[in-house]
Amino acid sequence: MKALQDMQKRLAKAEEDLKERIVEGSAGGAVKVGVSGTQAIVYVKIDESARADKSMLEDMLAAAANQALEKSKKMREAEMAKVTGLSMPGLV
Repeated sequence: MKALQDMQKRLAKAEEDLKERIVEGSAGGAVKVGVSGTQAIVYVKIDESARADKSMLEDMLAAAANQALEKSKKMREAEMAKVTGLSMPGLV
């Protein structure tokens, strides 16, 4: 029972740490999206040059967000594997 409580504490600590860690996705360097380890979007940066073409900007935003979310997911999986000792892709 103690081992389970210790793991729960380590999981809670890892979750708190992931809130503070930010990864970034970008598209063409003109659009950047930052995502936390808990998969919350924390910032969007758009270069002036990307604002001229609305359709391209929308595509770049989606690409940058998807890239950042994928990085965040992988970071989260790696951190949870450290705590649990198990690799659980797609489950965290």
